[in-house]
Amino acid sequence: MIPVRDMALKVGLFNSVWALVIFHVSFQTGFCTLFLRNFIKQLPFEMIEAARVEGASEWTIYLRIVLPLIRPALAALGILVFTFVWNDYFWALCLTQGDDAAPITVGVAALKGQWTTAWNLVAAGSVLAALPSVLMFFAMQKHFVAGLTFGASKG
Repeated sequence: MIPVRDMALKVGLFNSVWALVIFHVSFQTGFCTLFLRNFIKQLPFEMIEAARVEGASEWTIYLRIVLPLIRPALAALGILVFTFVWNDYFWALCLTQGDDAAPITVGVAALKGQWTTAWNLVAAGSVLAALPSVLMFFAMQKHFVAGLTFGASKG
């Protein structure tokens, strides 16, 4: 945590939305790569081989064969990464200060007072903070389930 915060201070990104964007892009890239690699590895190689025999370039194979087949995985990955980033509290607290760039999770935690807490406000803020993730899941539920169960076989 300390090196990441010091680097954000040295570069001049501390307390900005760009600090959070750059951090999450750099830290989520490994997970996304591993997730998609395992999904693409399960695709039938015969389809890619047949496209090569027909004379398709690597970009054509990617755009016309691989990309449509991994659409469920991309939907599942989009939901997971959105939820990870949206619910981030720790790194948002470390890389921001004040209300200018802090996300809603830090704002909900700030509703808790030192001596008393208005639990009705905390509960309402928590519902508002969870609403986008829940709505995104319900909007893409079909793709999410298809992406998670792709390649699962019986017996």
